[in-house]
Amino acid sequence: MSLEPQSLASRTAAAVDAEPWMAIAFLAASVVGVAAFVTVLGLVLIYAERKIAAHFQCRVGPYRVGPHGTLQAVADAIKLLLKEDVVPAGADRLLHILAPVLSFAGMVLCIVALPLGPHAQVVDLDIGVLYVAAVAGLGVIGILLGGWSSHNKWSLLGAMRAGAQIISYELSAMLALLVAVLFSGTLQLSGIVLAQQEGWWIWRAHGAGVVAFALFVVAGTAEINRTPFDLAEGESELTAGFHTEYSGLRFAFFFLAEFLNLFVVAAMVTTLFLGGWMPLHIGQWAAWNAAMDLLPPGLWFAGKAAAVVFLLMWFRWTFPRLRVDQLMRLEWKVLLPIGFANLFFAAGLVVSGWYFFPTDAAPTAPLPAPAGWPSDGAAP
Repeated sequence: MSLEPQSLASRTAAAVDAEPWMAIAFLAASVVGVAAFVTVLGLVLIYAERKIAAHFQCRVGPYRVGPHGTLQAVADAIKLLLKEDVVPAGADRLLHILAPVLSFAGMVLCIVALPLGPHAQVVDLDIGVLYVAAVAGLGVIGILLGGWSSHNKWSLLGAMRAGAQIISYELSAMLALLVAVLFSGTLQLSGIVLAQQEGWWIWRAHGAGVVAFALFVVAGTAEINRTPFDLAEGESELTAGFHTEYSGLRFAFFFLAEFLNLFVVAAMVTTLFLGGWMPLHIGQWAAWNAAMDLLPPGLWFAGKAAAVVFLLMWFRWTFPRLRVDQLMRLEWKVLLPIGFANLFFAAGLVVSGWYFFPTDAAPTAPLPAPAGWPSDGAAP
Protein backbone atom coordinates (compact mmCIF):
# COMPACT_ATOMS: atom_id res chain seq x y z
CA MET A 1 0.00 0.00 0.00
CA SER A 2 1.28 3.44 -0.91
CA LEU A 3 2.11 5.72 1.98
CA GLU A 4 1.96 8.87 -0.13
CA PRO A 5 -0.66 11.03 1.62
CA GLN A 6 -3.81 11.94 -0.26
CA SER A 7 -6.49 13.99 1.46
CA LEU A 8 -10.22 13.77 0.90
CA ALA A 9 -10.12 17.31 -0.50
CA SER A 10 -7.65 16.30 -3.22
CA ARG A 11 -9.76 13.26 -4.11
CA THR A 12 -12.81 15.53 -4.28
CA ALA A 13 -11.02 17.86 -6.71
CA ALA A 14 -10.12 14.88 -8.88
CA ALA A 15 -13.73 13.71 -8.74
CA VAL A 16 -14.97 17.10 -9.91
CA ASP A 17 -12.81 16.81 -13.01
CA ALA A 18 -14.28 13.38 -13.72
CA GLU A 19 -17.91 13.68 -12.61
CA PRO A 20 -19.30 16.87 -10.95
CA TRP A 21 -21.91 14.94 -8.98
CA MET A 22 -19.15 12.98 -7.24
CA ALA A 23 -17.97 16.17 -5.50
CA ILE A 24 -21.29 16.36 -3.67
CA ALA A 25 -20.99 12.71 -2.68
CA PHE A 26 -17.45 13.22 -1.34
CA LEU A 27 -18.52 16.33 0.58
CA ALA A 28 -21.52 14.58 2.13
CA ALA A 29 -19.39 11.58 3.02
CA SER A 30 -16.79 13.79 4.69
CA VAL A 31 -19.42 15.64 6.78
CA VAL A 32 -21.11 12.43 7.89
CA GLY A 33 -17.77 10.73 8.50
CA VAL A 34 -16.38 13.56 10.63
CA ALA A 35 -19.62 13.80 12.65
CA ALA A 36 -19.63 10.06 13.30
CA PHE A 37 -15.93 10.01 14.13
CA VAL A 38 -16.23 12.91 16.58
CA THR A 39 -19.25 11.38 18.31
CA VAL A 40 -17.75 7.92 18.70
CA LEU A 41 -14.36 9.34 19.71
CA GLY A 42 -15.94 11.49 22.43
CA LEU A 43 -17.89 8.56 23.88
CA VAL A 44 -14.82 6.28 23.84
CA LEU A 45 -12.62 8.89 25.55
CA ILE A 46 -15.23 9.59 28.24
CA TYR A 47 -15.54 5.88 28.99
CA ALA A 48 -11.76 5.44 28.99
CA GLU A 49 -11.28 8.41 31.34
CA ARG A 50 -13.74 7.01 33.87
CA LYS A 51 -12.33 3.50 33.73
CA ILE A 52 -8.71 4.65 33.99
CA ALA A 53 -9.58 6.96 36.90
CA ALA A 54 -11.32 4.07 38.63
CA HIS A 55 -8.32 1.77 38.30
CA PHE A 56 -5.96 4.46 39.58
CA GLN A 57 -8.22 4.82 42.63
CA CYS A 58 -8.74 1.06 43.11
CA ARG A 59 -12.38 1.23 42.03
CA VAL A 60 -14.39 -0.57 39.35
CA GLY A 61 -15.81 2.43 37.53
CA PRO A 62 -18.82 2.19 35.15
CA TYR A 63 -20.04 -1.39 35.23
CA ARG A 64 -23.83 -1.70 35.08
CA VAL A 65 -24.92 -0.12 31.77
CA GLY A 66 -23.77 -2.49 29.04
CA PRO A 67 -20.94 -5.04 29.29
CA HIS A 68 -18.45 -3.65 31.80
CA GLY A 69 -20.21 -0.27 31.59
CA THR A 70 -19.40 0.29 27.90
CA LEU A 71 -22.78 1.96 27.31
CA GLN A 72 -22.57 4.28 30.31
CA ALA A 73 -21.28 7.17 28.19
CA VAL A 74 -24.19 6.69 25.76
CA ALA A 75 -26.67 6.75 28.65
CA ASP A 76 -25.08 9.94 30.01
CA ALA A 77 -25.29 11.56 26.57
CA ILE A 78 -28.98 10.73 26.29
CA LYS A 79 -29.56 12.12 29.77
CA LEU A 80 -27.88 15.42 28.85
CA LEU A 81 -29.94 15.69 25.66
CA LEU A 82 -33.16 15.29 27.68
CA LYS A 83 -32.21 17.73 30.43
CA GLU A 84 -33.72 21.22 30.58
CA ASP A 85 -31.45 23.80 28.93
CA VAL A 86 -31.49 26.86 31.22
CA VAL A 87 -30.24 30.36 30.36
CA PRO A 88 -29.76 32.58 33.46
CA ALA A 89 -32.07 35.60 33.67
CA GLY A 90 -29.25 38.16 33.57
CA ALA A 91 -27.18 36.40 30.91
CA ASP A 92 -26.45 37.62 27.40
CA ARG A 93 -28.58 35.02 25.66
CA LEU A 94 -26.94 35.14 22.21
CA LEU A 95 -23.37 34.86 23.49
CA HIS A 96 -24.38 32.29 26.11
CA ILE A 97 -25.71 30.05 23.34
CA LEU A 98 -22.82 30.76 20.95
CA ALA A 99 -19.95 30.06 23.39
CA PRO A 100 -20.13 26.22 23.57
CA VAL A 101 -20.66 26.02 19.80
CA LEU A 102 -17.41 27.96 19.23
CA SER A 103 -15.47 25.70 21.61
CA PHE A 104 -16.79 22.58 19.93
CA ALA A 105 -16.35 23.91 16.38
CA GLY A 106 -12.72 24.82 17.02
CA MET A 107 -11.84 21.25 17.90
CA VAL A 108 -13.73 19.80 14.91
CA LEU A 109 -11.88 22.19 12.59
CA CYS A 110 -8.60 20.92 14.05
CA ILE A 111 -9.54 17.28 13.55
CA VAL A 112 -10.30 17.68 9.83
CA ALA A 113 -6.67 18.73 9.22
CA LEU A 114 -5.04 15.92 11.23
CA PRO A 115 -3.34 13.18 9.16
CA LEU A 116 -4.75 10.04 10.80
CA GLY A 117 -3.24 7.96 8.01
CA PRO A 118 -1.88 8.36 4.48
CA HIS A 119 -5.43 8.27 3.12
CA ALA A 120 -7.32 9.38 6.25
CA GLN A 121 -7.16 13.17 6.18
CA VAL A 122 -10.05 15.40 5.20
CA VAL A 123 -7.89 18.29 4.03
CA ASP A 124 -4.09 18.47 3.72
CA LEU A 125 -3.10 22.13 4.01
CA ASP A 126 0.32 23.51 3.10
CA ILE A 127 0.15 25.53 6.34
CA GLY A 128 -1.36 22.77 8.45
CA VAL A 129 0.61 23.58 11.62
CA LEU A 130 -0.36 27.26 11.45
CA TYR A 131 -3.98 26.36 10.70
CA VAL A 132 -4.32 24.04 13.71
CA ALA A 133 -2.71 26.61 16.02
CA ALA A 134 -5.09 29.29 14.73
CA VAL A 135 -8.44 27.47 14.82
CA ALA A 136 -7.66 25.96 18.22
CA GLY A 137 -7.96 29.55 19.50
CA LEU A 138 -11.70 29.37 18.93
CA GLY A 139 -11.86 27.25 22.07
CA VAL A 140 -10.39 30.13 24.09
CA ILE A 141 -12.95 32.54 22.65
CA GLY A 142 -15.75 30.13 23.53
CA ILE A 143 -14.55 29.84 27.13
CA LEU A 144 -14.21 33.62 27.53
CA LEU A 145 -17.66 34.25 26.03
CA GLY A 146 -19.22 31.52 28.16
CA GLY A 147 -17.81 32.94 31.39
CA TRP A 148 -18.57 36.58 30.57
CA SER A 149 -22.09 36.02 29.23
CA SER A 150 -23.30 33.86 32.15
CA HIS A 151 -23.73 36.78 34.57
CA ASN A 152 -22.01 34.80 37.29
CA LYS A 153 -18.88 35.86 39.16
CA TRP A 154 -17.53 32.32 39.41
CA SER A 155 -17.97 31.81 35.67
CA LEU A 156 -16.22 35.10 34.94
CA LEU A 157 -13.28 34.27 37.23
CA GLY A 158 -12.90 30.85 35.62
CA ALA A 159 -12.99 32.37 32.13
CA MET A 160 -10.35 34.97 33.00
CA ARG A 161 -8.11 32.29 34.45
CA ALA A 162 -8.55 30.15 31.34
CA GLY A 163 -7.78 33.05 29.01
CA ALA A 164 -4.57 34.00 30.82
CA GLN A 165 -3.48 30.37 31.13
CA ILE A 166 -4.12 29.33 27.53
CA ILE A 167 -2.59 32.46 26.00
CA SER A 168 0.52 32.07 28.18
CA TYR A 169 1.13 28.38 27.50
CA GLU A 170 0.44 28.87 23.79
CA LEU A 171 3.90 30.44 23.56
CA SER A 172 5.71 27.34 24.82
CA ALA A 173 3.58 25.08 22.64
CA MET A 174 4.46 27.12 19.54
CA LEU A 175 8.17 27.01 20.37
CA ALA A 176 7.94 23.22 20.49
CA LEU A 177 6.00 23.16 17.21
CA LEU A 178 8.68 25.27 15.53
CA VAL A 179 11.34 22.68 16.36
CA ALA A 180 9.48 20.02 14.36
CA VAL A 181 8.87 22.52 11.56
CA LEU A 182 12.59 23.38 11.45
CA PHE A 183 13.64 19.73 11.22
CA SER A 184 10.99 18.86 8.61
CA GLY A 185 11.31 22.00 6.51
CA THR A 186 7.54 22.23 6.02
CA LEU A 187 4.34 23.41 7.73
CA GLN A 188 2.35 20.63 6.07
CA LEU A 189 1.35 18.01 8.64
CA SER A 190 1.60 15.10 6.20
CA GLY A 191 5.02 16.41 5.15
CA ILE A 192 6.19 16.41 8.76
CA VAL A 193 5.14 12.76 9.04
CA LEU A 194 6.96 11.80 5.83
CA ALA A 195 10.09 13.62 7.02
CA GLN A 196 10.32 11.06 9.86
CA GLN A 197 10.76 8.01 7.63
CA GLU A 198 14.35 7.64 8.83
CA GLY A 199 13.42 8.07 12.49
CA TRP A 200 10.93 9.92 14.67
CA TRP A 201 11.92 13.39 15.81
CA ILE A 202 11.57 12.45 19.49
CA TRP A 203 14.80 10.44 19.40
CA ARG A 204 16.73 12.29 16.70
CA ALA A 205 18.41 15.71 16.59
CA HIS A 206 20.68 15.23 19.60
CA GLY A 207 17.99 15.61 22.26
CA ALA A 208 16.23 18.65 20.81
CA GLY A 209 13.32 16.44 19.79
CA VAL A 210 12.93 14.99 23.30
CA VAL A 211 12.91 18.45 24.89
CA ALA A 212 10.38 19.75 22.35
CA PHE A 213 8.20 16.67 22.95
CA ALA A 214 8.19 17.17 26.74
CA LEU A 215 7.58 20.90 26.34
CA PHE A 216 4.62 20.38 24.03
CA VAL A 217 3.05 17.72 26.27
CA VAL A 218 3.21 19.99 29.34
CA ALA A 219 2.06 23.11 27.46
CA GLY A 220 -0.68 21.14 25.69
CA THR A 221 -1.98 19.81 29.02
CA ALA A 222 -2.20 23.38 30.30
CA GLU A 223 -3.91 24.62 27.13
CA ILE A 224 -6.74 22.12 27.42
CA ASN A 225 -7.28 22.93 31.13
CA ARG A 226 -6.56 19.46 32.45
CA THR A 227 -5.21 18.65 35.89
CA PRO A 228 -2.83 19.84 37.27
CA PHE A 229 -3.69 22.96 35.24
CA ASP A 230 -7.50 22.92 35.66
CA LEU A 231 -7.76 26.26 37.45
CA ALA A 232 -10.41 27.42 34.96
CA GLU A 233 -12.85 24.94 36.54
CA GLY A 234 -11.43 24.66 40.05
CA GLU A 235 -14.41 22.94 41.70
CA SER A 236 -13.13 23.62 45.21
CA GLU A 237 -12.92 27.37 44.50
CA LEU A 238 -15.21 28.32 41.59
CA THR A 239 -18.08 25.78 41.72
CA ALA A 240 -17.54 24.66 38.12
CA GLY A 241 -15.72 27.65 36.65
CA PHE A 242 -16.67 29.02 33.25
CA HIS A 243 -19.46 26.48 32.63
CA THR A 244 -21.18 26.82 36.03
CA GLU A 245 -24.38 28.17 34.45
CA TYR A 246 -24.56 25.64 31.62
CA SER A 247 -26.80 22.59 31.48
CA GLY A 248 -28.26 20.17 29.00
CA LEU A 249 -27.03 20.19 25.43
CA ARG A 250 -24.80 23.24 25.77
CA PHE A 251 -22.98 21.72 28.74
CA ALA A 252 -22.58 18.57 26.64
CA PHE A 253 -20.82 20.64 23.96
CA PHE A 254 -18.34 22.01 26.50
CA PHE A 255 -17.86 18.56 27.99
CA LEU A 256 -17.30 16.92 24.60
CA ALA A 257 -14.95 19.73 23.51
CA GLU A 258 -12.71 18.96 26.49
CA PHE A 259 -12.20 15.38 25.35
CA LEU A 260 -11.77 16.38 21.72
CA ASN A 261 -9.09 18.78 22.95
CA LEU A 262 -7.42 15.80 24.60
CA PHE A 263 -7.38 13.89 21.33
CA VAL A 264 -6.14 16.89 19.29
CA VAL A 265 -3.14 17.35 21.61
CA ALA A 266 -2.36 13.61 21.48
CA ALA A 267 -2.71 13.57 17.68
CA MET A 268 -0.43 16.60 17.29
CA VAL A 269 2.20 15.00 19.55
CA THR A 270 1.96 11.83 17.47
CA THR A 271 2.25 13.73 14.19
CA LEU A 272 5.08 16.05 15.19
CA PHE A 273 7.33 13.83 17.30
CA LEU A 274 6.25 10.17 17.08
CA GLY A 275 6.22 9.66 13.33
CA GLY A 276 2.46 9.87 12.79
CA TRP A 277 1.33 6.76 10.97
CA MET A 278 4.94 5.65 10.34
CA PRO A 279 5.86 2.22 11.80
CA LEU A 280 8.64 1.70 14.35
CA HIS A 281 11.81 0.93 12.38
CA ILE A 282 15.12 0.18 14.10
CA GLY A 283 18.25 0.76 12.04
CA GLN A 284 19.14 -2.15 9.77
CA TRP A 285 16.95 -4.72 11.54
CA ALA A 286 15.34 -5.96 8.32
CA ALA A 287 13.19 -8.68 9.93
CA TRP A 288 11.88 -6.37 12.65
CA ASN A 289 11.17 -3.56 10.18
CA ALA A 290 9.37 -5.92 7.83
CA ALA A 291 7.21 -7.18 10.71
CA MET A 292 6.35 -3.61 11.73
CA ASP A 293 5.31 -2.82 8.16
CA LEU A 294 2.61 -5.49 8.39
CA LEU A 295 0.55 -3.32 10.73
CA PRO A 296 -1.67 -0.80 8.88
CA PRO A 297 -0.71 2.90 9.18
CA GLY A 298 -4.02 3.81 10.83
CA LEU A 299 -3.38 1.31 13.60
CA TRP A 300 0.05 2.82 14.23
CA PHE A 301 -1.43 6.30 14.55
CA ALA A 302 -4.24 5.10 16.82
CA GLY A 303 -1.82 3.23 19.09
CA LYS A 304 0.54 6.18 19.47
CA ALA A 305 -2.31 8.64 20.08
CA ALA A 306 -3.85 6.26 22.65
CA ALA A 307 -0.53 6.06 24.51
CA VAL A 308 -0.31 9.87 24.69
CA VAL A 309 -3.95 10.10 25.82
CA PHE A 310 -3.20 7.61 28.60
CA LEU A 311 -0.19 9.69 29.63
CA LEU A 312 -2.33 12.84 29.90
CA MET A 313 -4.95 10.96 31.90
CA TRP A 314 -2.18 9.63 34.14
CA PHE A 315 -1.17 13.24 34.83
CA ARG A 316 -4.71 14.06 35.91
CA TRP A 317 -4.93 11.33 38.51
CA THR A 318 -1.39 11.76 39.84
CA PHE A 319 -0.61 15.46 40.31
CA PRO A 320 -2.46 17.95 42.53
CA ARG A 321 -3.80 21.20 41.12
CA LEU A 322 -1.32 24.09 41.01
CA ARG A 323 -1.97 27.54 42.43
CA VAL A 324 -2.37 30.41 39.99
CA ASP A 325 1.03 31.90 40.86
CA GLN A 326 2.71 28.49 40.47
CA LEU A 327 1.01 28.04 37.11
CA MET A 328 2.29 31.34 35.72
CA ARG A 329 5.76 30.94 37.25
CA LEU A 330 6.14 27.54 35.58
CA GLU A 331 5.39 29.03 32.17
CA TRP A 332 7.24 32.34 32.25
CA LYS A 333 10.28 31.35 34.35
CA VAL A 334 10.78 27.69 33.40
CA LEU A 335 9.10 26.49 30.20
CA LEU A 336 9.54 29.63 28.10
CA PRO A 337 13.33 29.95 28.63
CA ILE A 338 13.74 26.22 27.97
CA GLY A 339 11.66 26.56 24.81
CA PHE A 340 13.74 29.42 23.43
CA ALA A 341 17.03 27.68 24.27
CA ASN A 342 15.85 24.46 22.60
CA LEU A 343 14.67 26.35 19.51
CA PHE A 344 18.04 28.10 19.13
CA PHE A 345 19.82 24.77 19.59
CA ALA A 346 17.59 23.16 16.96
CA ALA A 347 18.25 26.04 14.57
CA GLY A 348 21.97 25.53 15.04
CA LEU A 349 21.59 21.83 14.24
CA VAL A 350 19.67 22.64 11.06
CA VAL A 351 22.26 25.16 9.90
CA SER A 352 25.11 22.72 10.61
CA GLY A 353 23.29 19.79 9.02
CA TRP A 354 23.76 17.50 12.04
CA TYR A 355 20.11 16.99 12.83
CA PHE A 356 19.65 14.07 10.43
CA PHE A 357 21.54 11.59 12.57
CA PRO A 358 20.50 10.05 15.91
CA THR A 359 24.18 10.14 17.00
CA ASP A 360 27.29 12.12 16.13
CA ALA A 361 28.61 9.21 14.08
CA ALA A 362 28.04 9.52 10.34
CA PRO A 363 25.68 6.91 8.91
CA THR A 364 26.85 4.22 6.51
CA ALA A 365 24.65 5.69 3.78
CA PRO A 366 23.47 9.28 3.39
CA LEU A 367 19.99 9.89 4.74
CA PRO A 368 17.51 11.92 2.64
CA ALA A 369 16.96 15.53 3.65
CA PRO A 370 13.44 16.58 4.71
CA ALA A 371 11.25 18.28 2.13
CA GLY A 372 12.36 21.79 1.31
CA TRP A 373 16.05 21.33 2.22
CA PRO A 374 18.98 20.55 -0.09
CA SER A 375 20.12 16.93 -0.24
CA ASP A 376 23.45 17.73 1.43
CA GLY A 377 21.65 18.74 4.65
CA ALA A 378 22.84 22.34 4.59
CA ALA A 379 20.42 25.18 5.14
CA PRO A 380 19.29 26.88 1.91
